[in-house]
Amino acid sequence: MSDIERQVRGFWARLLDWLRGPRGAEATRRAKTALNDVRASEAGRRAESALRDLRDGDTGRKAKAAFQDLRDSEAVGKAKVATRDALRDLRDAEAGRKAKDAIRDLKDSEAVGKAKVAARDALRDLKDSAGRRNKA
Repeated sequence: MSDIERQVRGFWARLLDWLRGPRGAEATRRAKTALNDVRASEAGRRAESALRDLRDGDTGRKAKAAFQDLRDSEAVGKAKVATRDALRDLRDAEAGRKAKDAIRDLKDSEAVGKAKVAARDALRDLKDSAGRRNKA
């Protein structure tokens, strides 16, 4: 077993002990100690260094530039415009108007009106029964 594996297993064991152990200030202290140990370990320092090198290195800069170029590209701009146009066409199209009319007709229909009245009556009955219970 390598040194890094031993360290990871040790950190894992400490974490499990902490989760099973007492709560409160002692548990908080143990968690902070375990995290500081991870940060201060050789493996932790190497991992931080590798991430920093990747982020600040030539490869990281190239990746950032590539993403920026992609965002600024003409193809992405055209795709955004095409999507906006398609949504506008969908809203303004005959099918969109028909759907809006159908929803409006449904709102104004007799069945919905009866359902609204029934819901109002049910709420009024609930309030009345709750008022009678409170008086009793």
